[in-house]
Amino acid sequence: MDDIISLCKRRGIIFQGSDIYGGLAGTWDWGPLGVVLKRNVMQTWWRYFVERRTNMYGVDAAIIMNPKVWVASGHAATFADPMVEDMVNHRRYRADHLLKDADIEADDGMSDAELTKLIADNGIKSPDGNPLGAVKRFNMMFRTTVGATESDDAVAYLRPETAQGIFTNYKNVVDTVYPAVPFGIAQQGKAFRNEISPRDFIFRSREFEQMEIEYFVHPDKWEEAFEHWHDEVHNFLEKEIGLPADMIHDYEVPEKDRAHYSDRTIDVEFDYPIGREELMGIAYRTDFDLRNIERATGKSMEYRPKDGSEPFVPHVIEPSFGVERLIMAILTACYQTDEVGGSQRKVLKLPKSLAPIQVTVSPLLKNKSELVGKAREIYDSLISAMPGKVSWDDSGNIGKRYRKADEIGVPHCVVVDFDTLTDNAVTVRDRDTTQQERIAIDKLAKYLAK
Repeated sequence: MDDIISLCKRRGIIFQGSDIYGGLAGTWDWGPLGVVLKRNVMQTWWRYFVERRTNMYGVDAAIIMNPKVWVASGHAATFADPMVEDMVNHRRYRADHLLKDADIEADDGMSDAELTKLIADNGIKSPDGNPLGAVKRFNMMFRTTVGATESDDAVAYLRPETAQGIFTNYKNVVDTVYPAVPFGIAQQGKAFRNEISPRDFIFRSREFEQMEIEYFVHPDKWEEAFEHWHDEVHNFLEKEIGLPADMIHDYEVPEKDRAHYSDRTIDVEFDYPIGREELMGIAYRTDFDLRNIERATGKSMEYRPKDGSEPFVPHVIEPSFGVERLIMAILTACYQTDEVGGSQRKVLKLPKSLAPIQVTVSPLLKNKSELVGKAREIYDSLISAMPGKVSWDDSGNIGKRYRKADEIGVPHCVVVDFDTLTDNAVTVRDRDTTQQERIAIDKLAKYLAK
Protein backbone atom coordinates (compact mmCIF):
# COMPACT_ATOMS: atom_id res chain seq x y z
CA MET A 1 0.00 0.00 0.00
CA ASP A 2 2.82 2.40 0.85
CA ASP A 3 4.40 1.80 -2.57
CA ILE A 4 1.12 2.66 -4.34
CA ILE A 5 0.58 5.81 -2.26
CA SER A 6 4.16 6.89 -2.94
CA LEU A 7 3.75 6.28 -6.67
CA CYS A 8 0.54 8.32 -6.78
CA LYS A 9 2.15 11.30 -5.04
CA ARG A 10 5.47 11.14 -6.91
CA ARG A 11 4.00 10.77 -10.39
CA GLY A 12 1.04 13.15 -10.15
CA ILE A 13 -1.81 10.66 -9.89
CA ILE A 14 -3.36 11.42 -6.47
CA PHE A 15 -2.40 14.05 -3.86
CA GLN A 16 -3.60 14.57 -0.30
CA GLY A 17 -6.39 17.18 -0.29
CA SER A 18 -5.22 20.67 0.75
CA ASP A 19 -1.74 19.20 1.19
CA ILE A 20 0.10 22.54 1.19
CA TYR A 21 -1.99 23.64 4.19
CA GLY A 22 -1.38 20.46 6.13
CA GLY A 23 -4.08 18.40 4.45
CA LEU A 24 -7.68 17.53 5.32
CA ALA A 25 -8.31 13.92 6.33
CA GLY A 26 -10.52 11.95 4.00
CA THR A 27 -10.09 14.25 1.00
CA TRP A 28 -7.96 13.65 -2.09
CA ASP A 29 -7.01 15.70 -5.14
CA TRP A 30 -6.45 14.12 -8.54
CA GLY A 31 -3.27 15.17 -10.34
CA PRO A 32 -2.58 15.54 -14.09
CA LEU A 33 -2.31 11.78 -14.67
CA GLY A 34 -4.92 10.81 -12.10
CA VAL A 35 -7.67 12.96 -13.54
CA VAL A 36 -7.22 11.30 -16.95
CA LEU A 37 -7.14 7.80 -15.42
CA LYS A 38 -10.31 8.60 -13.49
CA ARG A 39 -12.04 9.94 -16.61
CA ASN A 40 -11.00 6.87 -18.61
CA VAL A 41 -12.44 4.52 -15.96
CA MET A 42 -15.71 6.45 -15.76
CA GLN A 43 -16.04 6.62 -19.55
CA THR A 44 -15.38 2.89 -19.83
CA TRP A 45 -18.15 2.25 -17.29
CA TRP A 46 -20.57 4.58 -19.11
CA ARG A 47 -19.88 2.99 -22.49
CA TYR A 48 -20.32 -0.52 -21.14
CA PHE A 49 -23.40 -0.03 -18.98
CA VAL A 50 -25.21 2.82 -20.76
CA GLU A 51 -24.18 3.56 -24.34
CA ARG A 52 -24.16 -0.04 -25.58
CA ARG A 53 -27.69 -0.72 -24.25
CA THR A 54 -31.00 0.41 -25.73
CA ASN A 55 -32.92 0.43 -22.43
CA MET A 56 -30.57 2.51 -20.29
CA TYR A 57 -30.99 6.25 -19.67
CA GLY A 58 -28.71 8.70 -17.93
CA VAL A 59 -29.48 11.49 -15.48
CA ASP A 60 -27.39 14.02 -13.58
CA ALA A 61 -29.28 15.04 -10.44
CA ALA A 62 -28.44 17.95 -8.15
CA ILE A 63 -26.07 17.32 -5.24
CA ILE A 64 -28.21 19.36 -2.83
CA MET A 65 -31.76 18.00 -2.78
CA ASN A 66 -34.94 18.75 -0.87
CA PRO A 67 -34.29 17.37 2.65
CA LYS A 68 -37.59 15.48 2.46
CA VAL A 69 -35.75 13.08 0.14
CA TRP A 70 -33.51 11.91 2.98
CA VAL A 71 -36.37 11.62 5.44
CA ALA A 72 -38.39 9.46 3.05
CA SER A 73 -35.40 7.29 2.12
CA GLY A 74 -34.56 6.58 5.76
CA HIS A 75 -31.16 8.29 5.65
CA ALA A 76 -32.14 10.95 8.18
CA ALA A 77 -32.95 8.25 10.74
CA THR A 78 -30.63 5.34 9.89
CA PHE A 79 -27.60 6.57 7.92
CA ALA A 80 -25.25 6.38 10.89
CA ASP A 81 -22.06 4.59 11.94
CA PRO A 82 -21.16 3.38 15.44
CA MET A 83 -18.89 5.98 17.04
CA VAL A 84 -16.77 5.63 20.16
CA GLU A 85 -14.77 8.33 21.93
CA ASP A 86 -11.35 8.27 23.61
CA MET A 87 -12.17 9.31 27.19
CA VAL A 88 -8.85 11.15 27.64
CA ASN A 89 -8.22 13.13 24.43
CA HIS A 90 -11.80 12.91 23.07
CA ARG A 91 -10.75 11.70 19.64
CA ARG A 92 -13.48 9.74 17.92
CA TYR A 93 -13.29 6.44 16.08
CA ARG A 94 -15.56 3.94 14.39
CA ALA A 95 -16.25 1.16 16.87
CA ASP A 96 -16.40 -1.55 14.19
CA HIS A 97 -13.01 -0.47 12.83
CA LEU A 98 -11.36 -0.75 16.25
CA LEU A 99 -12.83 -4.22 16.69
CA LYS A 100 -11.71 -5.28 13.22
CA ASP A 101 -8.18 -4.03 13.91
CA ALA A 102 -8.20 -6.28 17.00
CA ASP A 103 -9.37 -9.26 14.87
CA ILE A 104 -12.75 -9.32 16.59
CA GLU A 105 -15.78 -9.87 14.39
CA ALA A 106 -18.81 -7.65 14.90
CA ASP A 107 -22.08 -8.12 13.02
CA ASP A 108 -23.49 -5.10 11.22
CA GLY A 109 -26.79 -5.66 13.00
CA MET A 110 -25.34 -5.32 16.51
CA SER A 111 -26.88 -2.68 18.75
CA ASP A 112 -24.83 0.08 20.37
CA ALA A 113 -25.11 -1.70 23.73
CA GLU A 114 -23.84 -4.97 22.23
CA LEU A 115 -20.87 -3.22 20.61
CA THR A 116 -20.07 -1.40 23.86
CA LYS A 117 -20.07 -4.73 25.72
CA LEU A 118 -17.91 -6.38 23.03
CA ILE A 119 -15.33 -3.60 23.35
CA ALA A 120 -15.31 -3.80 27.13
CA ASP A 121 -15.18 -7.62 27.27
CA ASN A 122 -12.14 -7.68 24.98
CA GLY A 123 -10.33 -4.79 26.67
CA ILE A 124 -10.20 -2.69 23.51
CA LYS A 125 -8.47 0.65 23.97
CA SER A 126 -8.17 3.66 21.68
CA PRO A 127 -5.15 3.83 19.32
CA ASP A 128 -3.55 6.06 21.97
CA GLY A 129 -4.05 3.38 24.63
CA ASN A 130 -6.83 5.17 26.49
CA PRO A 131 -10.21 3.84 27.70
CA LEU A 132 -13.21 4.22 25.42
CA GLY A 133 -16.70 5.50 26.14
CA ALA A 134 -20.02 3.96 25.16
CA VAL A 135 -20.85 3.44 21.49
CA LYS A 136 -23.16 6.05 19.97
CA ARG A 137 -24.59 6.55 16.50
CA PHE A 138 -23.19 9.30 14.30
CA ASN A 139 -25.15 10.41 11.22
CA MET A 140 -22.73 10.73 8.32
CA MET A 141 -24.62 13.24 6.19
CA PHE A 142 -23.00 16.64 5.78
CA ARG A 143 -25.40 19.39 6.85
CA THR A 144 -25.59 22.75 5.14
CA THR A 145 -28.11 25.57 4.81
CA VAL A 146 -29.88 26.84 1.72
CA GLY A 147 -30.55 30.55 1.41
CA ALA A 148 -29.46 33.62 3.33
CA THR A 149 -30.75 32.62 6.77
CA GLU A 150 -29.62 29.81 9.02
CA SER A 151 -32.64 28.12 10.55
CA ASP A 152 -34.15 24.66 10.85
CA ASP A 153 -36.23 25.38 7.75
CA ALA A 154 -33.07 26.09 5.75
CA VAL A 155 -31.24 22.85 6.63
CA ALA A 156 -30.20 20.68 3.70
CA TYR A 157 -27.63 17.96 3.12
CA LEU A 158 -24.92 17.10 0.65
CA ARG A 159 -26.11 13.84 -0.86
CA PRO A 160 -24.54 10.72 0.72
CA GLU A 161 -25.32 8.65 -2.39
CA THR A 162 -26.40 9.14 -5.99
CA ALA A 163 -29.21 6.57 -5.90
CA GLN A 164 -31.90 8.90 -4.53
CA GLY A 165 -31.27 11.34 -7.37
CA ILE A 166 -32.26 8.51 -9.69
CA PHE A 167 -35.38 7.53 -7.75
CA THR A 168 -36.62 11.12 -7.54
CA ASN A 169 -36.34 11.30 -11.33
CA TYR A 170 -37.96 7.91 -12.03
CA LYS A 171 -41.35 9.46 -12.81
CA ASN A 172 -39.76 12.22 -14.92
CA VAL A 173 -38.01 9.62 -17.07
CA VAL A 174 -41.13 7.47 -17.40
CA ASP A 175 -43.29 10.46 -18.34
CA THR A 176 -40.84 11.88 -20.90
CA VAL A 177 -39.24 8.79 -22.45
CA TYR A 178 -41.91 6.19 -21.64
CA PRO A 179 -39.49 3.27 -21.68
CA ALA A 180 -40.59 -0.35 -21.65
CA VAL A 181 -39.89 -2.31 -18.49
CA PRO A 182 -37.25 -3.52 -17.84
CA PHE A 183 -35.18 -0.36 -18.12
CA GLY A 184 -32.41 1.31 -16.19
CA ILE A 185 -31.45 4.80 -15.10
CA ALA A 186 -27.74 5.47 -14.58
CA GLN A 187 -25.86 8.26 -12.87
CA GLN A 188 -22.27 9.18 -12.13
CA GLY A 189 -21.39 11.87 -9.65
CA LYS A 190 -20.12 13.09 -6.31
CA ALA A 191 -21.33 11.83 -2.96
CA PHE A 192 -20.31 12.97 0.52
CA ARG A 193 -20.10 11.12 3.83
CA ASN A 194 -18.78 12.61 7.05
CA GLU A 195 -16.73 9.53 7.91
CA ILE A 196 -15.75 9.32 11.58
CA SER A 197 -12.30 7.94 10.76
CA PRO A 198 -11.50 7.94 7.03
CA ARG A 199 -8.55 5.70 6.25
CA ASP A 200 -6.87 3.29 3.84
CA PHE A 201 -5.96 5.90 1.22
CA ILE A 202 -8.86 6.49 -1.23
CA PHE A 203 -10.78 3.41 -0.08
CA ARG A 204 -12.76 5.29 2.56
CA SER A 205 -13.01 9.05 2.16
CA ARG A 206 -15.41 11.91 2.84
CA GLU A 207 -15.85 12.97 -0.78
CA PHE A 208 -15.98 10.42 -3.57
CA GLU A 209 -17.63 9.54 -6.88
CA GLN A 210 -20.24 6.88 -7.49
CA MET A 211 -21.43 5.11 -10.63
CA GLU A 212 -24.86 3.62 -10.02
CA ILE A 213 -27.70 1.99 -11.92
CA GLU A 214 -31.25 1.52 -10.75
CA TYR A 215 -32.76 -1.16 -12.99
CA PHE A 216 -36.56 -1.25 -12.89
CA VAL A 217 -38.20 -4.65 -13.43
CA HIS A 218 -41.52 -6.40 -13.03
CA PRO A 219 -41.78 -7.74 -9.44
CA ASP A 220 -41.94 -11.33 -10.78
CA LYS A 221 -38.72 -10.89 -12.79
CA TRP A 222 -36.30 -9.62 -10.12
CA GLU A 223 -34.37 -12.89 -9.67
CA GLU A 224 -33.66 -13.20 -13.38
CA ALA A 225 -32.56 -9.55 -13.51
CA PHE A 226 -30.37 -9.95 -10.44
CA GLU A 227 -28.45 -12.85 -12.00
CA HIS A 228 -28.12 -10.94 -15.27
CA TRP A 229 -26.51 -7.96 -13.56
CA HIS A 230 -24.32 -10.19 -11.43
CA ASP A 231 -22.89 -11.70 -14.64
CA GLU A 232 -22.57 -8.28 -16.28
CA VAL A 233 -20.66 -6.86 -13.31
CA HIS A 234 -18.12 -9.69 -13.41
CA ASN A 235 -17.73 -9.34 -17.17
CA PHE A 236 -17.10 -5.62 -16.77
CA LEU A 237 -14.55 -6.03 -13.98
CA GLU A 238 -12.68 -8.93 -15.56
CA LYS A 239 -12.95 -8.25 -19.31
CA GLU A 240 -13.44 -4.49 -19.70
CA ILE A 241 -11.30 -3.33 -16.77
CA GLY A 242 -8.96 -6.33 -16.74
CA LEU A 243 -8.93 -7.15 -13.02
CA PRO A 244 -7.65 -10.69 -12.29
CA ALA A 245 -10.58 -13.04 -11.66
CA ASP A 246 -8.75 -14.74 -8.79
CA MET A 247 -8.64 -11.42 -6.87
CA ILE A 248 -12.43 -10.97 -7.12
CA HIS A 249 -14.81 -12.71 -4.71
CA ASP A 250 -18.57 -12.77 -4.15
CA TYR A 251 -19.97 -12.41 -0.65
CA GLU A 252 -23.65 -13.17 -0.15
CA VAL A 253 -24.57 -10.69 2.57
CA PRO A 254 -26.65 -12.36 5.32
CA GLU A 255 -30.00 -10.85 6.21
CA LYS A 256 -28.81 -9.42 9.54
CA ASP A 257 -26.06 -7.44 7.78
CA ARG A 258 -28.03 -6.15 4.78
CA ALA A 259 -29.08 -2.53 4.38
CA HIS A 260 -32.62 -1.74 5.50
CA TYR A 261 -33.83 -1.45 1.90
CA SER A 262 -32.38 -4.73 0.60
CA ASP A 263 -33.89 -8.21 0.31
CA ARG A 264 -30.72 -9.59 -1.26
CA THR A 265 -27.21 -8.20 -1.61
CA ILE A 266 -23.99 -9.56 -3.06
CA ASP A 267 -20.85 -7.64 -2.18
CA VAL A 268 -18.20 -8.12 -4.84
CA GLU A 269 -14.97 -8.03 -2.88
CA PHE A 270 -11.36 -7.54 -3.99
CA ASP A 271 -7.99 -8.49 -2.55
CA TYR A 272 -6.63 -5.04 -1.72
CA PRO A 273 -3.32 -4.49 0.09
CA ILE A 274 -5.48 -3.70 3.16
CA GLY A 275 -7.18 -7.10 2.88
CA ARG A 276 -10.29 -8.45 1.20
CA GLU A 277 -12.79 -5.59 1.12
CA GLU A 278 -15.92 -4.55 -0.76
CA LEU A 279 -15.28 -3.25 -4.28
CA MET A 280 -18.93 -2.80 -5.30
CA GLY A 281 -22.36 -4.14 -4.47
CA ILE A 282 -25.44 -5.54 -6.21
CA ALA A 283 -28.64 -5.04 -4.21
CA TYR A 284 -32.27 -6.03 -4.70
CA ARG A 285 -34.03 -2.96 -3.33
CA THR A 286 -37.58 -4.33 -3.98
CA ASP A 287 -40.04 -1.41 -4.35
CA PHE A 288 -38.77 0.17 -1.12
CA ASP A 289 -37.74 3.52 -2.58
CA LEU A 290 -40.67 4.06 -4.93
CA ARG A 291 -43.16 3.17 -2.20
CA ASN A 292 -41.45 5.65 0.12
CA ILE A 293 -41.86 8.35 -2.51
CA GLU A 294 -45.54 7.45 -2.86
CA ARG A 295 -46.10 7.78 0.89
CA ALA A 296 -44.14 11.03 1.18
CA THR A 297 -45.59 12.80 -1.86
CA GLY A 298 -48.99 11.18 -2.40
CA LYS A 299 -48.07 10.61 -6.07
CA SER A 300 -48.42 7.23 -7.73
CA MET A 301 -45.23 5.47 -8.83
CA GLU A 302 -47.12 2.82 -10.80
CA TYR A 303 -45.85 1.88 -14.21
CA ARG A 304 -48.50 1.34 -16.87
CA PRO A 305 -47.36 -1.25 -19.43
CA LYS A 306 -47.68 -0.38 -23.10
CA ASP A 307 -49.67 -3.56 -23.75
CA GLY A 308 -52.43 -2.42 -21.42
CA SER A 309 -51.78 -5.08 -18.80
CA GLU A 310 -52.11 -4.53 -15.05
CA PRO A 311 -50.13 -1.50 -13.69
CA PHE A 312 -47.46 -2.22 -11.07
CA VAL A 313 -44.80 -0.49 -9.02
CA PRO A 314 -41.46 -1.77 -10.38
CA HIS A 315 -38.88 -3.50 -8.25
CA VAL A 316 -35.25 -2.46 -8.50
CA ILE A 317 -31.85 -4.11 -8.96
CA GLU A 318 -28.96 -1.80 -8.10
CA PRO A 319 -25.35 -2.36 -9.24
CA SER A 320 -23.39 0.32 -7.35
CA PHE A 321 -19.72 1.20 -7.94
CA GLY A 322 -17.40 3.57 -6.13
CA VAL A 323 -14.94 5.14 -8.58
CA GLU A 324 -12.13 5.45 -6.04
CA ARG A 325 -12.45 1.85 -4.87
CA LEU A 326 -12.36 0.66 -8.47
CA ILE A 327 -9.26 2.72 -9.23
CA MET A 328 -7.59 1.47 -6.06
CA ALA A 329 -8.28 -2.09 -7.27
CA ILE A 330 -6.81 -1.24 -10.69
CA LEU A 331 -3.66 0.22 -9.13
CA THR A 332 -3.34 -2.81 -6.84
CA ALA A 333 -3.62 -5.29 -9.71
CA CYS A 334 -1.45 -3.35 -12.17
CA TYR A 335 1.43 -2.16 -9.97
CA GLN A 336 4.17 -4.77 -10.30
CA THR A 337 7.89 -5.22 -9.81
CA ASP A 338 9.96 -7.29 -12.22
CA GLU A 339 13.50 -7.52 -13.55
CA VAL A 340 14.76 -6.04 -16.81
CA GLY A 341 18.38 -6.31 -17.92
CA GLY A 342 19.49 -7.52 -14.50
CA SER A 343 17.93 -4.59 -12.62
CA GLN A 344 14.61 -4.21 -10.87
CA ARG A 345 11.93 -2.03 -12.36
CA LYS A 346 8.54 -0.82 -11.11
CA VAL A 347 5.82 -0.95 -13.73
CA LEU A 348 2.12 -0.05 -13.82
CA LYS A 349 0.64 -2.52 -16.30
CA LEU A 350 -2.56 -0.61 -16.96
CA PRO A 351 -4.89 -1.84 -19.70
CA LYS A 352 -4.09 0.31 -22.71
CA SER A 353 -7.63 1.69 -22.81
CA LEU A 354 -7.21 3.10 -19.29
CA ALA A 355 -3.63 4.40 -19.46
CA PRO A 356 -3.55 8.23 -19.08
CA ILE A 357 -0.72 8.44 -21.63
CA GLN A 358 -0.70 6.04 -24.58
CA VAL A 359 2.70 6.92 -26.04
CA THR A 360 5.79 8.94 -25.14
CA VAL A 361 7.95 10.45 -27.89
CA SER A 362 11.67 11.07 -27.28
CA PRO A 363 14.79 12.03 -29.22
CA LEU A 364 17.63 9.62 -28.40
CA LEU A 365 19.79 12.62 -27.43
CA LYS A 366 18.30 15.97 -26.48
CA ASN A 367 21.37 17.98 -27.50
CA LYS A 368 21.21 16.92 -31.16
CA SER A 369 19.00 19.40 -32.99
CA GLU A 370 18.37 17.12 -35.97
CA LEU A 371 17.00 14.38 -33.67
CA VAL A 372 14.95 16.83 -31.60
CA GLY A 373 13.47 18.44 -34.71
CA LYS A 374 12.47 15.09 -36.22
CA ALA A 375 11.04 13.89 -32.90
CA ARG A 376 8.98 17.09 -32.63
CA GLU A 377 7.53 16.49 -36.10
CA ILE A 378 6.46 12.99 -35.09
CA TYR A 379 5.10 14.23 -31.75
CA ASP A 380 3.00 16.90 -33.48
CA SER A 381 1.59 14.39 -35.98
CA LEU A 382 0.68 11.92 -33.23
CA ILE A 383 -0.99 14.67 -31.19
CA SER A 384 -3.33 15.22 -34.15
CA ALA A 385 -4.02 11.48 -34.52
CA MET A 386 -4.24 10.72 -30.76
CA PRO A 387 -5.20 13.95 -28.99
CA GLY A 388 -4.58 13.96 -25.26
CA LYS A 389 -2.77 10.62 -25.32
CA VAL A 390 0.78 11.60 -26.31
CA SER A 391 3.57 13.06 -24.16
CA TRP A 392 7.02 14.47 -24.86
CA ASP A 393 10.01 13.45 -22.75
CA ASP A 394 13.64 14.44 -23.24
CA SER A 395 14.72 14.41 -19.59
CA GLY A 396 17.69 12.26 -18.52
CA ASN A 397 19.01 9.36 -20.57
CA ILE A 398 16.82 6.98 -22.52
CA GLY A 399 16.97 4.30 -19.81
CA LYS A 400 15.57 6.68 -17.20
CA ARG A 401 12.83 7.75 -19.60
CA TYR A 402 11.82 4.12 -20.07
CA ARG A 403 11.67 3.59 -16.30
CA LYS A 404 9.55 6.68 -15.79
CA ALA A 405 7.18 5.67 -18.59
CA ASP A 406 6.89 2.14 -17.16
CA GLU A 407 6.03 3.47 -13.71
CA ILE A 408 3.13 5.60 -14.96
CA GLY A 409 1.83 2.87 -17.25
CA VAL A 410 2.69 4.22 -20.73
CA PRO A 411 2.15 1.28 -23.14
CA HIS A 412 4.61 2.46 -25.83
CA CYS A 413 7.70 4.64 -26.08
CA VAL A 414 8.73 6.02 -29.48
CA VAL A 415 12.41 6.95 -29.89
CA VAL A 416 13.93 8.92 -32.75
CA ASP A 417 17.57 7.91 -33.31
CA PHE A 418 20.21 8.61 -35.96
CA ASP A 419 18.93 5.77 -38.20
CA THR A 420 15.57 7.59 -38.33
CA LEU A 421 17.19 10.35 -40.39
CA THR A 422 17.97 7.87 -43.18
CA ASP A 423 15.37 5.07 -42.95
CA ASN A 424 12.33 7.13 -41.85
CA ALA A 425 11.55 4.64 -39.11
CA VAL A 426 11.48 4.83 -35.30
CA THR A 427 12.04 2.43 -32.44
CA VAL A 428 8.85 1.52 -30.59
CA ARG A 429 9.29 -0.11 -27.18
CA ASP A 430 6.49 -2.17 -25.59
CA ARG A 431 5.97 -1.58 -21.85
CA ASP A 432 4.99 -5.11 -20.89
CA THR A 433 7.53 -7.12 -22.90
CA THR A 434 10.22 -4.36 -23.18
CA GLN A 435 10.73 -5.60 -26.76
CA GLN A 436 11.64 -3.01 -29.40
CA GLU A 437 10.46 -2.85 -32.97
CA ARG A 438 11.30 -0.62 -35.94
CA ILE A 439 8.17 0.97 -37.40
CA ALA A 440 8.01 3.22 -40.48
CA ILE A 441 6.96 6.76 -39.58
CA ASP A 442 4.12 6.77 -42.13
CA LYS A 443 2.65 3.64 -40.45
CA LEU A 444 3.28 4.69 -36.85
CA ALA A 445 -0.12 6.20 -36.01
CA LYS A 446 -1.96 3.16 -37.36
CA TYR A 447 0.39 0.79 -35.48
CA LEU A 448 -0.16 2.58 -32.17
CA ALA A 449 -3.93 2.77 -32.69
CA LYS A 450 -4.04 -1.03 -33.02
